[in-house]
Amino acid sequence: MNLQKRKELVEVALGKREADIVLKNGNLINVFSGEIYKANIYIYDKYIANIVECELDSINTGKNIIDINGNFVSPGFIDSHVHIESSHLTPVNFARAVLPKGTTTIIADPHEIANVLGIDGIKYMIENSKDVPMNQYYLIPSCVPSVVGLENAGAEFNDRDIEEMLDLPRVLGLGEVMDFVGVINQSDRMTKIVETALQKNMFVQGHAPGLIGNELSAYICGGPVSCHETTIGSHAVDKIRKGMYVDSRESSISKNISSIVESVKYMKSPRNLTLCTDDREPRDILEVGHVNNCVRVAVKAGLDPIEAIRATTLNTAQEYKLDKIGALVPGYFADIVVLDDLTNFNVLKTFWQGKLIAENDKLVVEIKSPELNIKTLNSVYVNDLNENDFKIKAPIENGHIEIEVLSYLTKERSITAQKTILVKAKDGFIDISENPNLNFVAIVNRHKQNNNIALAVVENFHLKEGGVGSTYSHDSHNLTIIFNKPSEALAITNKIKELAGGIVTSENGVVTGTLPFPIAGILSNQPAEILSKEITEMNEILRKMGIESPSPITAPSTLALIVIPDVKMSDLGLIDVKEQKVINIFKA
Repeated sequence: MNLQKRKELVEVALGKREADIVLKNGNLINVFSGEIYKANIYIYDKYIANIVECELDSINTGKNIIDINGNFVSPGFIDSHVHIESSHLTPVNFARAVLPKGTTTIIADPHEIANVLGIDGIKYMIENSKDVPMNQYYLIPSCVPSVVGLENAGAEFNDRDIEEMLDLPRVLGLGEVMDFVGVINQSDRMTKIVETALQKNMFVQGHAPGLIGNELSAYICGGPVSCHETTIGSHAVDKIRKGMYVDSRESSISKNISSIVESVKYMKSPRNLTLCTDDREPRDILEVGHVNNCVRVAVKAGLDPIEAIRATTLNTAQEYKLDKIGALVPGYFADIVVLDDLTNFNVLKTFWQGKLIAENDKLVVEIKSPELNIKTLNSVYVNDLNENDFKIKAPIENGHIEIEVLSYLTKERSITAQKTILVKAKDGFIDISENPNLNFVAIVNRHKQNNNIALAVVENFHLKEGGVGSTYSHDSHNLTIIFNKPSEALAITNKIKELAGGIVTSENGVVTGTLPFPIAGILSNQPAEILSKEITEMNEILRKMGIESPSPITAPSTLALIVIPDVKMSDLGLIDVKEQKVINIFKA
């Protein structure tokens, strides 16, 4: 804000200059004082010039007066951690979907597209979002690939790459440092990457699933200051007590806010508690909500409504050192949300920088999408394969043999364990037909560097029949295929190459469903309303095939998430997450 603008705001505050907009008779939520009171808000240009209690207001004039009629007025909601790519929407289409839900600021980590397209992917996200009427801030991915030496992605960032990208527009710091083992063990790579951000006095976002006690303290001392991977309430208590920001998550697949709130609601206004969506599908955004839903869940779990709103406004703004947002006070940007009540948190109006953007769940402004060349790039590079490429060669010709498998512990979560299973060998290959709880899994590297294919067996994925493949597969976004017959895996591979990425199902070698993601193999060109229907149709197909996850299209991606304990899969084979090594599936 320049000197002239400050002078004009002073004049508006004194009633010597007319405000552009006056929001009258609102129940204002003051996140600084923890109060709710009736007040009029005077907006000039992009800013709040004055807030006056209704009964004390002597100005009562403005170019455009909007009567709030006693509804609640909150600061615009801030999502403390989100992957836009997990919605499969472009940044522009994402903005179109979340603004009517009251989200005016997000802090996004684009490590999904970075793992496919490297620096070009990050530049695409920033460029595509440059004219949207909301604050889209970005963090530079710290772990591309997520763990060096355990998977091959489409790029590999070192500290010099990250130093260059930290100077890009709207970048706040370093994205989630998933290699917590590397931080704790002070690996040379992770130490250099974290130090690069700290030397620039920039934010370092954490990722600390299951870390408590001494290991958590060590991780914090290593540099990261936040964690969105907290799933257990007692762990949240430990992190908050140690000064770490707990970005409590309510995604389409991981719903942790209630558990965290149950454990921390006794605390007196913890300033390091925030709420985030992390990974949320378009249908959930449209039908359930975005950050406003996080607030709703937190209040239902017992958090005071003002504390819940503070956790999505002021706390998050202060976490990221964002100036002049996160509260409704003079001199701050006029990012404002009008709510129906403090139970449902339905959004009636959304203002961003003093302009009405959405009303009654609809945009009232046009948001244009720039045309960028990245949309036409086919990022799926896979050689011609045959059915034999999807068969696991056994060390014996016929009989039974013990193998190591990846076993899911529940249907809802991505936590897995290593397990020894007795399977049949038939004609020199592994045969799982005797055990209905088993499926084959293939990770096919689809990036330019190589054509690795790793094969293994998964237990309790609950794919009863057919096969499913996806190029949306955390974090490397290699082609992940879960199948029962090699013919299904081959049909999926060929179709995904044709689509330039996406999700494909097959049965007995025949393609039965497609969901195209032509942008980097993870994003759609479609707006949320159309994409939501397409994803719903694919989810219905997958549920009929036996996948009962809250988000069936996301289920394949959890297999390759080699930073979530205990065992996952990459294009190099089964991975022991904690020991950071490849597991031989056959007993020595």
